[in-house]
Amino acid sequence: MLHFGTDGVRGVALEELTTDSVRDLARAVARVLSPAAVIVGRDTRESGEVLERAVVDGLAAEGVTVHLLGVAPTPAIAFASERHGHVAIALTASHNPWTDNGVKVFAAGGTKLTDAQQIEIEREWHALSTERPAVALGAVHDATAMVEEYVEHRIGVVGAGSLTRMRVVIDCANGAMHAVAVRVLESLGAEVVAMNTEPNGRNINDGCGATVPGPLAARVVSDGADLGIAFDGDGDRLIAVDGNGSIVDGDHLIAIAATDLSDRGLLRNKGVAVTVMTNIGFHRAMRDAGVDVVVTPVGDRNVLSALEEHDYVLGGEQSGHIVHRAHATTGDGLLAAVLLMETLRRTSRSLADAAGVMTSYPQVLVNIRTAEHVTNPAAEIETEMERCEAVLGEDGRILVRASGTEPLVRVMVEAAQDSVALAVAGELSSAIIARFGGQIEGSH
Repeated sequence: MLHFGTDGVRGVALEELTTDSVRDLARAVARVLSPAAVIVGRDTRESGEVLERAVVDGLAAEGVTVHLLGVAPTPAIAFASERHGHVAIALTASHNPWTDNGVKVFAAGGTKLTDAQQIEIEREWHALSTERPAVALGAVHDATAMVEEYVEHRIGVVGAGSLTRMRVVIDCANGAMHAVAVRVLESLGAEVVAMNTEPNGRNINDGCGATVPGPLAARVVSDGADLGIAFDGDGDRLIAVDGNGSIVDGDHLIAIAATDLSDRGLLRNKGVAVTVMTNIGFHRAMRDAGVDVVVTPVGDRNVLSALEEHDYVLGGEQSGHIVHRAHATTGDGLLAAVLLMETLRRTSRSLADAAGVMTSYPQVLVNIRTAEHVTNPAAEIETEMERCEAVLGEDGRILVRASGTEPLVRVMVEAAQDSVALAVAGELSSAIIARFGGQIEGSH
């Protein structure tokens, strides 16, 4: 039985995430949130249309009006929810392969669900599995014009012509940004070279996009572009590439934005929210800039909660989820790209120069697949962790955590030298395997 994870429900399309389960989930959303209407959009996966129909059927059975966006980036779906005050559902598995799909739910106003809302929806959803489908009662409307509202708003954030004389290569991952990103950037005056803009239902994230930025980096160098931007399948995050072909991750992009906003007096309460995965180099850079940092568990829902709690306007994840809260309710790869490029244009700096605001410490990540789910692995190897932390001192850090979705223990080590990080990661991985069994799935 599927459950809500860090960002919605996700599973193998039409096998784990079946049409019946999606229909019932939509019905549960309607019953718990009591919306007058729900906005529905999807990414470019082959399973998207049939699951969209299941969502429509479920909502219609509860008498809820549906506004269909068709293929749309998740940030555009959230934007429509914010502007029109409706609950929204996005059908997407983000950066996962085409064989997966998922359901993300936004409360009316474009915000992520609270834990209490998710728990109640899940309880209602699982109870519905024994209830017979009802007759459709709700109306369905074409709402593709709402995507145009998103396009116009993102252009208006910095203004037409703001990116004149900038040459950018974008990788749309054959996903939901393929029909939107080029239009926005060209309207802002940028010269755009676009890659992976021909989705066929199965090529989303396939050797491209934010999780595979290598081809983009090569294209940036060969074309002599100022920079490159790679989106993931649903467009809510990005990874950048500088003119030399070097990858610029979310930590660096948030650091660039934080220092620029701080310098201009626009970083409200002079703080940012990031997750436990954020590199120690980011924390050092923010300390030097006089910017406070709030650390949250992994997941953009947690970052968003921290932004609300501390009244901050900037936060995000190393993976490229970046939230500019002054302009959006959730992470938006296109918005982050536009604001990054505007900063570079306004300050007459290259991305390579701007990214020098922080220096990343060497980071080693190891995934250990265990025989069963582990709840609190760090507590079980406390002695080994204390010994390793003493070795690192103030020049490194350790994070050992269990995956929330599969039987994996993730070990992350940062240190001033690669060799030290590798040695510590190896010692901790061995301790995990000795305690829980299993084997190393991959590391880098």
